[in-house]
Amino acid sequence: QVQLVESGGGLVQAGGSLRLSCAAPGRTFSSYAMAWFRQAPGKEREFVTVISRSGGRTYYADSVKGRFTISRDNVKNIRYLQMNSLKPEDTAVYYCAASSTYGALDREYDYWGQGTQVTVSS
Repeated sequence: QVQLVESGGGLVQAGGSLRLSCAAPGRTFSSYAMAWFRQAPGKEREFVTVISRSGGRTYYADSVKGRFTISRDNVKNIRYLQMNSLKPEDTAVYYCAASSTYGALDREYDYWGQGTQVTVSS
């Protein structure tokens, strides 16, 4: 089964930074839009950001705009989420996902990782 693998999560103080990575061992996702979603305890999963197949287009949720940056390296087959100025409300499990369409709805995404925990302390 195709699998995306996230890494880079952890515990950080408010105002700090983390960089998440999303790898896809054994399969290339260069022809897919890639996104990050997150789910906080007791809340529904929410969209964070998406990047187009080429990397030329990106879109961010208002809550992370100006603080988070999504990028991709199609040669290395890795996607990144650089998170700066982290806030306690950013605490969640972060998921990488792949879709044949460029969108912000989780039902549009066919492939998902297992998630990586990000905890921001105040």
